[in-house]
Amino acid sequence: MKQKEILLFGATGQIGRNLIRKLTKNNYKVTAVTRNIHRAGYKLKTQANPGYLNLVELKNFDVNKIEELIKNCSICINLIGILYEKKNQNFKMIHSDLPSLLSIKANEYKIEKFIHISALGIEKAYDSNYAKSKLEGEKRILKNFNNSIILKPSIVYSIDDNFTTNFMTLLSRLPVMPIYYNGRTKFSPIHVIDLVEILFQLIRGKKQKLVLECLGPEVITFKEILNKLLNSINKKRLLLPLPLPIASLSAKILQILPKPLLTEDQLKLLKYDNTKSGLYETNFDIGIKADRIFDVELEKYSFNWRSGGQFSKNNKLGQTK
Repeated sequence: MKQKEILLFGATGQIGRNLIRKLTKNNYKVTAVTRNIHRAGYKLKTQANPGYLNLVELKNFDVNKIEELIKNCSICINLIGILYEKKNQNFKMIHSDLPSLLSIKANEYKIEKFIHISALGIEKAYDSNYAKSKLEGEKRILKNFNNSIILKPSIVYSIDDNFTTNFMTLLSRLPVMPIYYNGRTKFSPIHVIDLVEILFQLIRGKKQKLVLECLGPEVITFKEILNKLLNSINKKRLLLPLPLPIASLSAKILQILPKPLLTEDQLKLLKYDNTKSGLYETNFDIGIKADRIFDVELEKYSFNWRSGGQFSKNNKLGQTK
């Protein structure tokens, strides 16, 4: 049987790099699309088995080039997403227009399936432009191509993430950490390896039409996450709840930064729980477990933020004041 040819958009992020490792290790040929082939080369080629990875540069969403790529693949996977808008990238373009184009071409060339990563906890976030663009993208995909699989993960974490690593950096440097909505927002963090396993099972499986929520084994509040991070790096910090007017003002200021720590849109999104909605099946419902525990996985790399580094002992001293 001919091996499936995988076309991957968004290959350089934590999910993409881990997925390339998993697929090429299992003898799948992967064509990874990147905006800068030279910058991406060293990141991606070291993840792949020799001879199983092809890099293609695509700076602008060239319809003709995308068409040529999709025409020659079995499965197209889109991992591209942004957390804040830039001059040349907005939510509608990245979360709705691009996925719609990919799904239209997937339908036109009758590929086996199109797999798209969306987001969890966005259905009620009517005031968030990020959430609205993600939902619009989902609707357009399902309308354009019947053989579409949409995955909606909670927070995805690992040593390669921009979530736990950024917060541990901030917690190791700042004496006070502001929290929003009293830190009550709930999450079901999923480790990147578990999410990649879900992707892998769906790539090689027979399912062709599915909307799936991807959850880790725990439900944890934002404040609990910060406390777990503090415990892991042996720090004590004050977690200070900010009133909404002050939080909104801080978001307005922070979003001016080139890589904003918080935007007004993200602040709105933080109101909504990022857990099982009951609207769709979950990975557990279809028999794919995600059993990595947040604390246990965190311990494998949090020593990078501890005094003494790798040779330090974690005495579990971290806590809120």
